Amino acid sequence: MPRRPKDRIVALPPLFSSFKPTGIRSRSLPKVILTLDEYEAIRLADHQGYEHSQAAEKMEISRSTFTRLIEKARRKLADFLINGKQLEIEGGYIHFRGNKLRCQNCGEIFVANFVEFTPCPNCGSSDLEDLAKNFGHGKCCRRRGRKF
Repeated sequence: MPRRPKDRIVALPPLFSSFKPTGIRSRSLPKVILTLDEYEAIRLADHQGYEHSQAAEKMEISRSTFTRLIEKARRKLADFLINGKQLEIEGGYIHFRGNKLRCQNCGEIFVANFVEFTPCPNCGSSDLEDLAKNFGHGKCCRRRGRKF
């Protein structure tokens, strides 16, 4: 039985976790699942422009593991784009460095940590949506009092 993979570090949860071709109902589309660590690999290498060794360091994994991860993510993205599938970002063995919160009153999205409560910087509201909770994460860090 293989061991559980080491948690990979993801900076922040994505703002959007589902994508599909326009005009086609979600339920009729096959899904491609992009894990959160694969999402982070794409973000670091292709969006931020980091070299594989730099990105691997940020995710606290080896360069060779990062290379396998980014290749897998790119294949999934190509399948999504070329074959018109639905893309879902979910799962993986990850830990977020920080969190994003969305104010339910004014719509402001801002970065916060998991330990200290932060009201909306725009309107001061405490009616906030935790974007990390959609991925089943956050409780472990809050419970441990973990600070990033």
